[in-house]
Amino acid sequence: MSTIQLSDLASQRCQPRRGAEHLLLPSRSEAALTALPGWAVVENGEALSKTYNFADYYRTLAFVNALAFVAHAEDHHPDLSVHYNRCVVRFSTHDVGGLSENDLICAAKVETLIAAG
Repeated sequence: MSTIQLSDLASQRCQPRRGAEHLLLPSRSEAALTALPGWAVVENGEALSKTYNFADYYRTLAFVNALAFVAHAEDHHPDLSVHYNRCVVRFSTHDVGGLSENDLICAAKVETLIAAG
């Protein structure tokens, strides 16, 4: 399998995906983790998660608002757990019953958002 690059994932757009035929193979999700630092496949392979830490509540909410803009543009929305100085981001594609390519794309877009700072 070829190396997965963050920029390649982030440059893609989410597509409507319904049905189990769009579930990622475990090998694909594991390979993608090399391009997604700090992300982990969780919940028996059904979700992708990462915790982002910030200096304070203002910066945490600024991140959440920027992430909301990206999620709206991609029409793929994460579950968020928002705290004073951190945010847990969890992607899963409910319409396929686990991980899809959309989850990888959005995780890469979040990484790009963080890098832009």
